[in-house]
Amino acid sequence: MTNTYILYDEGTMEGIVVDPSFSPEQYIRVLQEKKIRLSSIFLTHAHVDHMAGMNALRKAFPEAQMYMDKRDQGGLRNADMNLSAMFPSPTLVADADRWVRDGDIIHACGTSFQVIDTAGHTPGGISFYAPKEGIVFTGDSLFQGSVGRTDFPGGDFKELIGNIRKNLFALPDSTVVLSGHGDKTTIGEEKRNNPFLHGGSL
Repeated sequence: MTNTYILYDEGTMEGIVVDPSFSPEQYIRVLQEKKIRLSSIFLTHAHVDHMAGMNALRKAFPEAQMYMDKRDQGGLRNADMNLSAMFPSPTLVADADRWVRDGDIIHACGTSFQVIDTAGHTPGGISFYAPKEGIVFTGDSLFQGSVGRTDFPGGDFKELIGNIRKNLFALPDSTVVLSGHGDKTTIGEEKRNNPFLHGGSL
């Protein structure tokens, strides 16, 4: 079960999809029924459960620009790296339209998103922070009460924990964390209670 997010501006109907997972026909139907003009696709990292619907989404909305970190480029082209090699039809995806990195600002959907380095689950894992809305999309970096696995190709536990503490925990405690799996949480809640991150130092 992977969370795919749809955001849109009710005034302009410009929209964003974050991490297009399996069953793309479901969220493509939502976009079409609501007449949302998809301008951007944000990919937090190149694992199959976060990009399985990318090709169908791009076909349905060819004007949409896909954003991701180039450090995860290999996962777009390599089924072993993106964990789809075991599937009947491996997932291979064309390059991003826009390569982004830590500190970049993306203007889309009537707001601004800051790219945050949260690598460690994958070599190019990133989060997308919208300060005006007080939300951050963390992919598989930070979950409610947990963090991403680091036993997949390119994973690095020390790097992941360091990036969460340095980069995500620098956000306001009230920031709502919208992760790739499970329920939402807040930065403050994870600072206080996440067993992988609570107290101590790396």
